[in-house]
Amino acid sequence: MITDWNPWQALAGGGLIGLSAALLLLSNGKIAGISGIVGRLMLAPGEGAAWRAAFLAGLLSGPLLFVAFAGHWPDIGIDASWPVLLAAGLLVGAGTRWGHGCTSGHGVCGLARLSRRSMVAVATFMAAAIVTVFVVRHGIQP
Repeated sequence: MITDWNPWQALAGGGLIGLSAALLLLSNGKIAGISGIVGRLMLAPGEGAAWRAAFLAGLLSGPLLFVAFAGHWPDIGIDASWPVLLAAGLLVGAGTRWGHGCTSGHGVCGLARLSRRSMVAVATFMAAAIVTVFVVRHGIQP
């Protein structure tokens, strides 16, 4: 399991995410919200399908690039059962639809544009995350 945390790597990663979101907005006028990009690619694959597919391919190629440069897969462990992961995925999907966007769209792009809806969404995400961590660590164990 990866336990070393490097603030410079975190800063570089966050900077690259922000840069890519800004480039997509400036070059295409599109928001880098993953749920919207994937949803529109699957439900309405006509107009804009090429850039959406390229964006998704870039996301999926990340682990392959890591292996190419590092020479090994990262050691990542998930300490949850399949039913918990399935329930979490369904809740995230429902929340994404209900909140009109995902954490990347609201947190990275929406906050940067000072969107009120994104500010409320991010505050809700953070509150839910804080409550979830507290309950899992001090209350109900999955």
